[in-house]
Amino acid sequence: MGTTVFARGVLPLVPIIVCVLTVTTARADEPAMSLPQAIEYSLRNNGELKALRIEKDIRDAARIRAGLLPNPTLDLEAGTGALTGSKSENSLAIGLSQEFLLAGKRDKRLAIAERELNIYRWQLANQERLLRDEVKTAFYEAVLARERLALIDRSIALNRQLLEVTKERLTAGDIPELEMNLVKVELARSEGNRIEVAKAMLQSRARLGTLMGLLPGSQPAIEGQLEPGVPVTKSLADLRQLAHANRPDLKVLEAEKGWGDAEIQLAQAESVPNLTTALVFKRDTTSMEIGDAERKDTAYTIGVRFSIPIPVFDRNQAGVQEARAKKNSSETRLAAAAGTVEREAETAYASYQNAMSVLALYRADIIPQLEENLQLTREAYRLGEVSILSVIQEQKKFFEVNDGYLNALHDRQAALVKLESVTASEFTGGDK
Repeated sequence: MGTTVFARGVLPLVPIIVCVLTVTTARADEPAMSLPQAIEYSLRNNGELKALRIEKDIRDAARIRAGLLPNPTLDLEAGTGALTGSKSENSLAIGLSQEFLLAGKRDKRLAIAERELNIYRWQLANQERLLRDEVKTAFYEAVLARERLALIDRSIALNRQLLEVTKERLTAGDIPELEMNLVKVELARSEGNRIEVAKAMLQSRARLGTLMGLLPGSQPAIEGQLEPGVPVTKSLADLRQLAHANRPDLKVLEAEKGWGDAEIQLAQAESVPNLTTALVFKRDTTSMEIGDAERKDTAYTIGVRFSIPIPVFDRNQAGVQEARAKKNSSETRLAAAAGTVEREAETAYASYQNAMSVLALYRADIIPQLEENLQLTREAYRLGEVSILSVIQEQKKFFEVNDGYLNALHDRQAALVKLESVTASEFTGGDK
């Protein structure tokens, strides 16, 4: 009956099983990808990162725009006396004017454009840091799912061996049929767990494929272990220092602070109005009646005109105030972010230390005895010294503890990934 109930529960998952098997078969010939290879591929092909890199052209265009001089203006003015009864009188003026930027506005705008480009570079670096974090996390989740799948496969193999033993003992009349049925239920339960873990592995690989910018339907074959490498020996003070020195999001805020200084200088410069100079050529035609005769006189003149607004009311006070407010805001956010980075370093360091302690506990006191206990219990059952329930209980304990060990390994790697992310550093070269 237990098997029948389980079969009903498994039936809706058949499409998932088929999907898992199909994907696994389709990608079996693909070369496995290590973590450094996955990171490198992601940095080159992640869609969001590619879009952000293209935005560099926007900053370059802003720098070009900041360096351009105002265009000259062509003025044309014509007049006639036809409407006022002096049809012989007319005038024509042609002028060419040029606005000159005073107080170094052009250089200050170029300085702002350079600082915006610098901000963009650090923003790009920060996105790369966050992408590395996500790729590592997804990679180790996929490795964890693969290792759990292997553990469950071993559980299924052991349950099948145990089923053969119970069949032999049932045939020999040593045990009731109930004991064999209990083993069948355990076997079905293990197979059900395998479906769930295979589904989790499929999802983690799909997420990794999305981060890597793979085509829809493509999933990377991964090559890596959860086993820790060389432990991180840096102190908390060292990690704080690394975070302050390396974090690109802090560099973004520092660059924004510098950008605020440049904005204030430009706003102050813009309180000085620009000078407009014009070269004007003018022709005036007048007429004069002398007796019955009309005499025309034409005069040609060339002049220079200067014009400049008088800053009586508007001295760009609002622009200066706005720039100062932006700079003060940047300074406040930088100070807050510096505190946040320190707390993140402390939390990540504590999580890493805890994960290492848990792992050491598993290795020193838990794992070594498990395998031997399981073998002894199974042998004792074969000899009729213990009941089938003892074997099933020992097997459950064996796989639960091993599953916990895998989770402890994964937690250690996840804590290391976080530590690397908050300090913007690579302690293991990303090769684990």
